[in-house]
Amino acid sequence: MAFVATDWTITRATGAIRYVSDDHGGASPSYATDIEFYRALMDLADQGASSGDDELDITDVTPAARSTDKIITLLNGFNIDDTAAEHIYNGTIIQDGGDDVYDGISILGASDNVQIIQNGAVLSDDWWNSDPEGAGYGINSDIANGISHRFMVKVRSGGSDIDGRRLIFTSRNFGQTFNERKINGTQNGINPAALSQDTDRNNETAAATVATYTDVTNTEGYRGIDASGNGSDEFFYSDWEFGSRTVNQFYERLKWLTREGSTSTIYGLNGELFRGITHEIDVDTPSGTFSAVEPVSWSGGTGQMLAINSPTAATKMWIQLLTGVAPTDGQTITGGTSSATVAVNTTVTERAVSTPFVGASTGSAIIGAFGLGIGADDLTSSDLVFDLTNTSITPPNIVTFSVFGVVSSEDRILVGPEDGSGGLDVDQLATSGTLNGAAVTTLTASTTIPTDTPSAGTIRVQRDSGTYSRIEYSSYSGAAFTITSTDFSSDNVTSGNNVFVSYIDTVASAATETFTTVYSSDRTLFIRVRDGGVTPIKTFETTATLGSAGGSSTAIRTPDV
Repeated sequence: MAFVATDWTITRATGAIRYVSDDHGGASPSYATDIEFYRALMDLADQGASSGDDELDITDVTPAARSTDKIITLLNGFNIDDTAAEHIYNGTIIQDGGDDVYDGISILGASDNVQIIQNGAVLSDDWWNSDPEGAGYGINSDIANGISHRFMVKVRSGGSDIDGRRLIFTSRNFGQTFNERKINGTQNGINPAALSQDTDRNNETAAATVATYTDVTNTEGYRGIDASGNGSDEFFYSDWEFGSRTVNQFYERLKWLTREGSTSTIYGLNGELFRGITHEIDVDTPSGTFSAVEPVSWSGGTGQMLAINSPTAATKMWIQLLTGVAPTDGQTITGGTSSATVAVNTTVTERAVSTPFVGASTGSAIIGAFGLGIGADDLTSSDLVFDLTNTSITPPNIVTFSVFGVVSSEDRILVGPEDGSGGLDVDQLATSGTLNGAAVTTLTASTTIPTDTPSAGTIRVQRDSGTYSRIEYSSYSGAAFTITSTDFSSDNVTSGNNVFVSYIDTVASAATETFTTVYSSDRTLFIRVRDGGVTPIKTFETTATLGSAGGSSTAIRTPDV
């Protein structure tokens, strides 16, 4: 396309050069490259006399100068406005003595929808995504040369660069792969930004359906989660819960929250602006109490704090940089909500941003982005997450064993370790030390408790009378169970007495009883079901394997009449 004279006006008194024809969605908008625009001005300027609405001829001062075909400077008060700038591409226009600058942008790739983040906000009018040529891409595309968009962006206004001429280009079409590219300061001429998009085979659900996945929730800020299953928390900047959703539905929901056109709010930011952690900052000299998540600022920049390791005694802070540059050693960071402060303590680490911010989905597992936390109950051994130290964590394999076919309120169920001969292994463990107190809360075994023991449940302990008492425990570590306060004063437990884990040890409360634990290796279990009530059955006993996919057994109810 070329400069169409009838689509432009030039006003001698003000130097205003204005585009006055169809907008991008109109019947026949026109566009000119920098050099076409310049040549047209100079062609008018060498006329003997101006005519019509183009008030420019040989008697006027020079309107423009060419540095290169891609850098044009308007002179002597001649100027374009933002609308006119939308119809010029393939270079830079400088005006007002350098106080205003529009730099050229070329999007390389096959994106049909590109958004721009400038000065901490997503630009609201994405006119560059119009497709007047009908090519299926953006404005002034040149697909033969791998260019989907060509246009200019205003990067300097009133004598000041707009956020240091920094731009972030994003491609977040729902159903497509997400991508982004940064320009950390445009240059005069053409600034390329490579963006690609492909069909995301793990994001094929309709957006309207994913919009209903509101049971996917998050607790924002610094969160401890035992993602490794080792009994100690790792720390993240989120604690996402799947609700009733599958892992891939969770992935789609997080893409939906941050898609192009999002109206969702996440960590205090519009979803389309949210990118995740960009910088990890060592801090000291804290003062005041920070909020869990809040805006922060320092001399030279602003950000959104996504996590801090202590609201009052912080040594680490994680932010998304919004404007300016990251803080440096000794600078004071101030909370925009709390007014609390910290100082940068030497180290600021830039973190790579994942697109989408959730990480990647295989369809059945998540490979999480830096610092993104997921509730331990939603993780599987197929997932991979990275905590705020950037340590990769493979969650444990949490498995479930089920006993089917029982009758609620009638059947008594006992599931324990198998002894190798098809019976109950009552000496799975042995006590270490005598228990004879009236309020004992710790029971210690003589060996380390198996790692596939449920995190809380019941054990059976042999008293000196020979009775195996059922005792609840709330946790264990090493060889020690933390048990419900128990009286052993009248019937002691001598050191060395038997102990075994009773994985299920209850009267049925439903047609199926289960326990959940971390898989370590295959374990053979002993199962016993009895009902001696009004509809008695013969004792049912069997063995079954708890494997890497869990396990089950179905009680056979043979009447005992």
